[in-house]
Amino acid sequence: MLKYEDLKKSPDGMPTWDSLIPVVMAFAVQEGSWKGREFRQKVADHINLPDNLRYKTYENGSGIVIEDRAGWAMSRLRVAGLLHIPRRGFGEVTDLGRQLYEKHGDKLDDNIARQQKGFIERHQMLQERKNNNESVDQAPIYDDAESFEEVMSALETHHKDEVATQLLERIYNESPVFFEHLAVKLLEAMGYKGTGSLAKVTSPTRDGGIDGVINQDPLGIGRVYIQAKRYQRANKVGRPDIDAFYGALRRERADRGVFITSSGFSKDAEEAAKDFSIVTINGIQLTNFMLQYGVGVRVERTYHLYDIDEEFFELD
Repeated sequence: MLKYEDLKKSPDGMPTWDSLIPVVMAFAVQEGSWKGREFRQKVADHINLPDNLRYKTYENGSGIVIEDRAGWAMSRLRVAGLLHIPRRGFGEVTDLGRQLYEKHGDKLDDNIARQQKGFIERHQMLQERKNNNESVDQAPIYDDAESFEEVMSALETHHKDEVATQLLERIYNESPVFFEHLAVKLLEAMGYKGTGSLAKVTSPTRDGGIDGVINQDPLGIGRVYIQAKRYQRANKVGRPDIDAFYGALRRERADRGVFITSSGFSKDAEEAAKDFSIVTINGIQLTNFMLQYGVGVRVERTYHLYDIDEEFFELD
């Protein structure tokens, strides 16, 4: 297993995150499954860093650098399908991970990870999101305060795209029932549930084509009806799905319907939804709303952007 002297390093002597990939994989194959934080610590301890690097933290003291870099390597391997996160805080090696480590050993690197199906699909999803959102592909180089804000804005957009794509990947692996609850929670977070009113997922055996209902007032006079389809990325919602939902709305004498999917809508479906006054939310819009309204995510850390207080220097 590789040691500190074998690893590629940053100018300050800290191993780069990608150089930790074979170290992470060696431990992953050896242990099979693990608890995330303890695993990162074991990786950091194994490579025999000098003390000044082993416990080096970021300037704001928010974390240990080498353990974070081990986490970045784990994240890349998870995207590529070599590692799996069965539940929060825990990880395990996949069959693909074992096969590739057996084949490449310490030569297993980021280039090999990028060639795997999982990574290629992630890249395609990110590109689709960038095209949809008109995101900035690369942050500009700044030379003044104004362009620095542009850089920060571009980096924030890129980070949100990454997290939103991870959210969508997680949703694909959840059950249809989970997705129905997610749809209701999202609309509730967006403010469609009135004070003292009700938001619920309907019974699977008695939903009549309606997956969720939100009362916008305590008496339930104003209601929003929800259809939620957890489809895989390539399986778009078609015109028949929209027609069926519209029929369910008519039976309820309803005029407010929201159709949410983890995939997308065909052109015919979009046109039908518009004719029937049904609001559609596709997978990209869904995860953007989840970030905007804090559903399924949490704020990990905040940063401050400073400027000179000119009024302070004008004091007599």
